[in-house]
Amino acid sequence: MQTRFILINTSHAGNVGAAARALKVMGFEDLVLVAPRWDNVLRREETIQRASGALDVLERARIVATLDEALDGVEHLCATAMTPRDFGPPTRTPRAHFDLLSKSERISEDGRGLEPGFPFKSVAFLFGSERFGMANDDVYRCHACLSIPTNPAFGSLNLGAAIQVIAYEWRQALGGFAAPVSPSTPQAAAGEAGGVADAQAVAGLLAHWERSLVEIGFLDPTAPKKLMPRLNQLFNRAQVTPEEVHILRGVAKAMAQAASRTRR
Repeated sequence: MQTRFILINTSHAGNVGAAARALKVMGFEDLVLVAPRWDNVLRREETIQRASGALDVLERARIVATLDEALDGVEHLCATAMTPRDFGPPTRTPRAHFDLLSKSERISEDGRGLEPGFPFKSVAFLFGSERFGMANDDVYRCHACLSIPTNPAFGSLNLGAAIQVIAYEWRQALGGFAAPVSPSTPQAAAGEAGGVADAQAVAGLLAHWERSLVEIGFLDPTAPKKLMPRLNQLFNRAQVTPEEVHILRGVAKAMAQAASRTRR
């Protein structure tokens, strides 16, 4: 999906850099500025600093004089504004609008019928000036007006933050990115330690813990109830590794030794 972010009459160079960064982290790169305050805004120090490494987006960004030039090739156009217009396009939250679009139909590639999918191949998101917002005439040209749900008592979003929210929601609508697996997850830990401990190792661990729990008086062997089966489920659910079995058996050994010293 061709995606373009268009900033109209941007007055703060730092926001251009923040916009570039917001686009890059969400996998977008088409940034167009319409009549910004600074002609050299893409090269200003504040812009580069706020881009925080997204210099490739700045290098590809374009500056144009009119909105018409920025909209070249765009099929679906979304305004971003907090206040709905009386005669403007429908106002929806980004997620609601993108969900509605995703349930649309398009002509199949073979041209023989319809299939689920976005009914366009390019989309653009318009963002107005930090000082004046979006002009009514610009909003009226759009197919939808996106309003980010915010605190009713304080709904003012910085331009860079608003772009980040829209970019995130649109990326999610397109399928999103896979979340990285944390090294602390059982799957990753198991991989690092050479795999999940086998049933025999877990059984040995449970037997060791049972003896130690009896030694410290935590488990009454005449009325064990369901403590050991529950510990068994806990270890299985945790997918303990051989190294973790070794650590837990060391804990059990230390408990038994402490109980023995106490009785002396």
